[in-house]
Amino acid sequence: MVARDHNPRGGSSHGGQLALSLGADGLSAFPGPAVVLDAHGSVIASNGRGEGLAAAVTQGRIACLSDLLSMPGTTSLECLPLAGGGALVFDLVALPAQSGLSILLGRDVTLERNLRAALVESRQRYKDLVEISSDFAWEIGADGRFVFVSPKGALGHAADELIGRRPAEFVVQDNSPAAANPFEANGPIEDVEVWMRQSDGAQVCVLISAMPLHGDTGEWRGTRGVCRDVTQERLRDAALSRANARERLLSYIVRTIRDEVEPAGMLQAAAEATARALGASGCQIFRLRPEDGGFSLAAAFGEAGPEQIVLESLADSDHFDNDHESWRVLATVCRYRHSVNGAVLLWRTAERAAWGDDDRLLIDDVANQVGLAAEQIANHERVLKLSRTDGLTGLFNRRAFFEEIARRFQRLLREGRPAALIYVDLDNFKAVNDVHGHQTGDRALLAVRDLMVQHTRPTDLIARLGGDEFAIWLEAAEEKIAVRRCEELLTAGAQLACYSGSPDKPLLFSLGVAVHSGGEAETIEALIARADKAMYEVKRGGKGAWRLAPPSPATVRIGE
Repeated sequence: MVARDHNPRGGSSHGGQLALSLGADGLSAFPGPAVVLDAHGSVIASNGRGEGLAAAVTQGRIACLSDLLSMPGTTSLECLPLAGGGALVFDLVALPAQSGLSILLGRDVTLERNLRAALVESRQRYKDLVEISSDFAWEIGADGRFVFVSPKGALGHAADELIGRRPAEFVVQDNSPAAANPFEANGPIEDVEVWMRQSDGAQVCVLISAMPLHGDTGEWRGTRGVCRDVTQERLRDAALSRANARERLLSYIVRTIRDEVEPAGMLQAAAEATARALGASGCQIFRLRPEDGGFSLAAAFGEAGPEQIVLESLADSDHFDNDHESWRVLATVCRYRHSVNGAVLLWRTAERAAWGDDDRLLIDDVANQVGLAAEQIANHERVLKLSRTDGLTGLFNRRAFFEEIARRFQRLLREGRPAALIYVDLDNFKAVNDVHGHQTGDRALLAVRDLMVQHTRPTDLIARLGGDEFAIWLEAAEEKIAVRRCEELLTAGAQLACYSGSPDKPLLFSLGVAVHSGGEAETIEALIARADKAMYEVKRGGKGAWRLAPPSPATVRIGE
């Protein structure tokens, strides 16, 4: 390539003489762009590679040109945009020549700069990706100590606080004898889970991915890797696992309660299932008594301690979670529609583990189910009571009374124990209603009930068979006890005089008594018939008296 003359004036080319004196072959041989400038910085000549640079000089796009000409030998970078996009970067230097001329030489460093920028960008990209994908990066030297930790540090320590220390100082010890230290791995590892201790003592779970470093001869020279903190993920996983476990246990308890057919057995099933599900030594379930607001034991399973202090504390708080004497106690009230209707008490012996958060959550869920079960039982009891009691007096009705004494009679036969049945009929009760009205008649019936309750024991049964007919079952009563009860009732019956319809029709008792002495082959039907017959004999004989039925024929035959 030859030097080209860029003198616009033409004529005897000064550029030609100049190019000759500078050496056209020399300009052409220069590997980069070369431009000859006069003392005013105008282009005289250039080689083929310098055409773009010469044009930039002519157009005044070389900002550093004056500095380069004034300080020959200094270098400067210049970026020249290309028409099609992109740019060329030149490293420029101006050298003096004869006759006051200068040679502007350039070195194209575009590729070098682009490679350097790409390398910087790549390194920054790699650094950003490492920081995004991990919580800290590290390198272990051949001595097993940190030689590098990413600048932001780790485990609550600054980076320089970790340099020179062993990772084992921060690893929570694994009791497994075969557990390997992932920080000193001999092969590539990925997402190995390790629990580590932070500067504040808290434990964190990290996933470690690492590659070993080997020397020229294959010896281990250390490890390089990253750690990602997954503590919150593990805690969430653990919480979800515990919640699923609680759900399974609660489903087991609820299913056990619902599978119990008899309402009375529902709470007993709940006590056993709850104790087993929560690993308790024992479980007690109490129901709230509506009459006085106190707790009464409804079901129990396993061992339990003294509950009185625990129950008393539930009057002021819904929960009890404390050690009591030699027991660990966890208790909570049960509710139905926001109203307390019972309590669940769990017991563990003192040498066992204390109650945990999962236990506390589960007992609350159990208490909700027990509250529902207790309400179902209460409803059942109310319906049962209505079906078995007289609406006015609250005493057993005819059906319930005869069912109950039939059940008791069978037990008497097995045990050979006595009992007595008293049939009670009110004399002249119709006159009470006719003269004073039915309201007074109802009050009279309630007064009769009260007299019979006063002269019987809690183990005895009293029933209103209908109208003005009553019956009393004296549990385990011999003949002399039955006779005494009849005499007491007749004496107490004087209190009914205020209800009488008239003096000639006083309100009195007619009592018929049949005694079952125990052991004989008499049936319950025969016993009832004897008491009923004795009562009607009193009615026919003048009323206001009692009569003892003769022994049953079976007893007479045995005596003979």
